[in-house]
Amino acid sequence: MVADLGCADCTLLWMLKFCKCIEVLAGLDIRENVMKEKMHRLSPLPGDYLQPSERSLTVSLHHGSVAHKDPCMLGFDLVTCIELIEHLEATELEMFPEVVFGFMAPSMVVISTPNSEFNPLLPGVTLFRHSDHKFEWDRAQFESWAIHAATHYDYTVEFTGLGIPPPGTEDVGFCTQIGVFMRNHPKNGETVSSEKHTKHAYKTVFKAVYPSLKDEKYLQNAVVNEVIFGAEIIKRRLLGNFKSERKKHNETKLKFQPFKCCMRCSTNLSLAETEKCAADRSTEPFVDGNKVCIPLAKIFLIPKVNQLCGTFEKLNKLIAGKVALNSDGSAVIVTVENENEEQEY
Repeated sequence: MVADLGCADCTLLWMLKFCKCIEVLAGLDIRENVMKEKMHRLSPLPGDYLQPSERSLTVSLHHGSVAHKDPCMLGFDLVTCIELIEHLEATELEMFPEVVFGFMAPSMVVISTPNSEFNPLLPGVTLFRHSDHKFEWDRAQFESWAIHAATHYDYTVEFTGLGIPPPGTEDVGFCTQIGVFMRNHPKNGETVSSEKHTKHAYKTVFKAVYPSLKDEKYLQNAVVNEVIFGAEIIKRRLLGNFKSERKKHNETKLKFQPFKCCMRCSTNLSLAETEKCAADRSTEPFVDGNKVCIPLAKIFLIPKVNQLCGTFEKLNKLIAGKVALNSDGSAVIVTVENENEEQEY
């Protein structure tokens, strides 16, 4: 679970939605209009419905201030604050550590902010890099603030950055300075429970739940599609075998009849051979009139079907009423639709 505070145009959230390990993404910003302009990028695409992921993913956007507490921001593993704190008023900055480290208390917090020591190297920058910045800290100021917050809320912090200065100016440090905070101990469960009753301060402006194979509706659709596709492939291979046999025996017309698992079944066999032949027959498709019968045991051997279902019982449950089966439900029925298809093979 990842929350991006000051998510603005949702670029970071858009990138994070492709990380397979993340199942919940949330964004917060004080500028509702900026979020709404780009939030469409966080919606599921047609391909997400055609091929649902094995993981679940929920993305939500909230309008509000990082100076306010809201229970919708509890339970996150990682909180990111990318180029955020320099936009905060003094009163908001004062509340920020309590909201993020005290109330939300994620396992990790990543905070980035401009390094003012780098500013003289940036063309056109006089005081601040952006007109909305309320301040810009040098490395000593940022590290002092970060260490104080980390110590007070039982976190450790390490510093890094982005943007290497030109040769000969290395002493100014990175263009952007970053603090990575790690919580030392799990948050007290009783405190989290009581804080869940905090009044909601944010307004949800967007929420998307991605199709997932964890949802039985999407899992069923995926299994049914794989079964139908796999059955069609098996049918074509079987009819192709009949075509080969017809050429071998110089037949002029394909005659459909029950398919035998092996020619030796009609001869005298030992008990062991008979049992093996019977077992083989249980998974072998056969032709019955204008229909191809494919045992479910054969269908279950299709790798993708096996992966999706896990058990034979699950396969039976998911395709019941969705795929044509024979009278006892032991085989998938695929119709040879017309005479042309028969003659083709």
